[in-house]
Amino acid sequence: MTRTLPELRVQIDAVDQDLLTLLNRRAALANEVGEIKRVEGSPVFRPEREAQVIQSLQTANAGPLKPDSVASIWREIMSACRALEAPQRVAYLGPVGTFSEQAAVQFFGGSIEHVPCASIDEVFRATAAGSAHFGVVPVENSTEGMVSRSLDLFLTSPLHIVGETSLLVRHHLLRLSNSLDGIEVVMAHPQALAQCQGWLSTHLPNAERRTASSNAEGARLASTNPAWAGIASERAGTAFGLHTAAHAIQDDAFNRTRFAVVCLPHTLATPTPSGKDCTSVIVSVPNRPGAVHDLLVPLKAHGVSMTRFESRPARSGQWEYYFYIDMQGHPGTPNVAAALAELQERCAFYKVLGTYPASE
Repeated sequence: MTRTLPELRVQIDAVDQDLLTLLNRRAALANEVGEIKRVEGSPVFRPEREAQVIQSLQTANAGPLKPDSVASIWREIMSACRALEAPQRVAYLGPVGTFSEQAAVQFFGGSIEHVPCASIDEVFRATAAGSAHFGVVPVENSTEGMVSRSLDLFLTSPLHIVGETSLLVRHHLLRLSNSLDGIEVVMAHPQALAQCQGWLSTHLPNAERRTASSNAEGARLASTNPAWAGIASERAGTAFGLHTAAHAIQDDAFNRTRFAVVCLPHTLATPTPSGKDCTSVIVSVPNRPGAVHDLLVPLKAHGVSMTRFESRPARSGQWEYYFYIDMQGHPGTPNVAAALAELQERCAFYKVLGTYPASE
């Protein structure tokens, strides 16, 4: 027998009441956990534990909900419960409406204290100084490659990586009117301008391209002049009262940016193994033939898969380089520990940036 719409709504309302009861029951249990953590001095946020919970629920899910939806729902539930223990202050490249803010909410959930910063440097400073518990910084884009400023700051920063998240980036052209006519200036972060250069050359070849400290700042500036446009997210458009003059103008339809979640070691130590982890290091080697090849030998010998290898000039004037390496696994496992020990022996400089649950 087919149920009527009013009958279905009554049942949905009843389920919602049951969910609310269960969520409050979960929140009460989380409060008890928080009390125990306070006595023990344990961290409120445990990324590996939350990753395991989500993965377990996705595996057990047998209903119509998609795995990504399960992850999003439970991340918000855990965020709300975590905020009852202690609100987490999270720094990111601001202002409101940036992809960095979106990445922070995607990783931590919405129940955080926002600490928008004017630059990536300021995100590192705020987190290192304790103004924020955690920072979220872009490290790699699928179109433009590594975010060099973030990698350079990792070299000397006391912060380490405790998590990562990957964001599907959709760039929209935003302005005060819903038209491409009369646009004289397009403003955005340099990475966004580069990711949209093909579209801009085709549709706005005569418009000046002007860099901004962030995409959201470009959108804010676009809200001050009808001849200006910004490249940013829909959230930024809503925040600054702008129309979307053109949707999804990025040249790569699958454009993604990877973000690292950083903090001081005493805020959160290296997460324990989650079963799907990544370890990041920075190294340099003596300037001699075969030195770079020798870096990779320990990884191969111990069966450790390398997922990223980037180089940056050491700025010593001697044509020397630092190498940023991501590898699968956790130093708590014997093969990764052995590979890292041998790798360190071969390096003139060696620094572990962090070990953390790998994002999907």
